[in-house]
Amino acid sequence: MPNSKNLVALGPSKVSAYLEAIKFAGAEVVELSGDVEALIWTDYSRPELLAETLDNNPQLKWVQLPFAGVDAFKKVLDRPITFTSAKRSYSEPVAEHGLALSLALARVIPERVTTKTWGRQFADSLFDQDVLIVGGGGIAESFASMLKPFRSKVVVVRKRPDESFLDDFQGKVVGFEDFEAEVAKAKLVMVACALTDQTKFLFDRRVFSMMRSDSYLVNVARGEVVNQEDLVEALRSGQIAAAATDVTYPEPLPDEHEMWQLDNLLITPHTADTKEIVTALFAERLRVNVAAWLSGKKLTGVVDPKLGY
Repeated sequence: MPNSKNLVALGPSKVSAYLEAIKFAGAEVVELSGDVEALIWTDYSRPELLAETLDNNPQLKWVQLPFAGVDAFKKVLDRPITFTSAKRSYSEPVAEHGLALSLALARVIPERVTTKTWGRQFADSLFDQDVLIVGGGGIAESFASMLKPFRSKVVVVRKRPDESFLDDFQGKVVGFEDFEAEVAKAKLVMVACALTDQTKFLFDRRVFSMMRSDSYLVNVARGEVVNQEDLVEALRSGQIAAAATDVTYPEPLPDEHEMWQLDNLLITPHTADTKEIVTALFAERLRVNVAAWLSGKKLTGVVDPKLGY
């Protein structure tokens, strides 16, 4: 009879790459039953199904969640279970997408792609510019590293500024109490934070009024960190120069939504990390965490229910 510690359930969907990663780590993939203490959860869109699953399986001790953000699972995180997220798994491709959006705004690429005339000669540069990164996780770390060749003057706003950021980070790390002062200075603002009660609609009419009129806002976090109605107003009035977002509310954004009508707003359909990218990187996280679970070692990406990430 197999050791229950070596049994891992996977669901609701059983992606072959995930099955292979779990088996490679040394575990046996089985259907969820009273003998199974570890669950790999693959569905972000149905948190109520996870809640029901947990209700029916009080023996579970560890649940691996599929994405870096866990705001959808907020109602279950206070249970006496160790939850791990995929935080830092997708940091590099998301930061890469954020950089692409930033450069596209600075070089007015959306305008040039659609125009049929010579037009205006305009360009901004990230070199030696003030850049504010909101959030201090893996995306922020990757993005800060990518900015090094640009000599950007980077400030990171994070909830715990006293903790180490990057070993070779040359910028400044501050707490949210300094957010307003720093957002007023920045040429580029990169939104890369978790969605929590503190960050929901952090960017609203009041914050946009503080920002430079030549500034750019890029959101690769969650749609609800930015008040979309206020963003539309800020872009139309010229309070900020332009914005780009990979996330919206709702998703997909309806075709008739007013955000599609703005020439100075670039929208990508949540493609900073595609299904193919996520599958490969999440499989690697499963390999690491299942191996840690089997050996009793520290799991990667443990969720703090009080912080919400």
